[in-house]
Amino acid sequence: MDDFAAAGQVEQSAIPVIDVGPALNGSDVEGVADQIHRAATEIGFFYINGHGILPDMMDAAFAVAQDFFAQRASIKETVAVNTNQRGWMATGMSTLQGAKTHDLKEVFFWGPQTAANDVDILAGKPLVAINQWPDKAYPRLRKDLTPYYNAVCAVARHVMSALALSLDRPADFFAKAYEKPLARGQLVYYPPSTATDDAEERFGVAAHTDFGVLTFLLQDMNGGLQVKLKSGEWIEAPPIAGTLVCNIGDLLARWSNDRFASTLHRVINRSGRARYSIPVFFDPHTDTIVDPRDLGIPDSACLYPPVKAGEHIAGRNKKSFAQFKKE
Repeated sequence: MDDFAAAGQVEQSAIPVIDVGPALNGSDVEGVADQIHRAATEIGFFYINGHGILPDMMDAAFAVAQDFFAQRASIKETVAVNTNQRGWMATGMSTLQGAKTHDLKEVFFWGPQTAANDVDILAGKPLVAINQWPDKAYPRLRKDLTPYYNAVCAVARHVMSALALSLDRPADFFAKAYEKPLARGQLVYYPPSTATDDAEERFGVAAHTDFGVLTFLLQDMNGGLQVKLKSGEWIEAPPIAGTLVCNIGDLLARWSNDRFASTLHRVINRSGRARYSIPVFFDPHTDTIVDPRDLGIPDSACLYPPVKAGEHIAGRNKKSFAQFKKE
């Protein structure tokens, strides 16, 4: 019987590694932009190094993720996920469109620290929400995760500047949209796949494209991430120590009028060990209008009408997660 999760091993150049240091220090933003443009158009995935995020921050984020998921369910349930997509989501609550069964993953969701009197909170804007931190039952989670999250967001702003240049826009093109970004984070735990999971063709997370603009993923060294090439072949995206994996999401593909590729990817954990990853979905303010015309596309060639970022992502969430089915 064919392996439902078969993926090939290819040369590392298929998913390039880009040193973003020159974009961070300003010495060669254009050079970084050219490399990102090539990766974004050819495969929609790339690794970044030279980002300056301290290894200790990465290690602390992984350590607290491992420890949090090992806590009793009664502790995690104090912050059970809500329809604002904040808190802990148990295994079985994520079923992506087109998947044969639910994902095997367990997730903790958070986002920017937002006050109850924030104008977007009061207006009920999509995806702007108050975080659910288990501060009484498990105060370590917020403390150990926040430095890494802040560091990723700082790097992401520089990468967005390079992306703007790669699309023939000024380096600050995205700056206004990112004055108050959504920047949603996840801790993800993938238990090892079993024979039962294989029989049901269950993935850690089934094939999908990301909903937003740009994802920054920290993955552990256990492997399991797979990416679909334009040829239709699935390949492994193996861990590279010290790097983050970046990929183009649906909103940026749309914004670029499909010049950039939002690529199908999936995870299956056949390492025999627990797998952990920490994606940060670096998306603009919820009211940002995503319109290819703003990136120089004439009306006659525009493939998509304008859409609000928050509404688009929230709509995709509602089709994928069990907590919305309770409404």
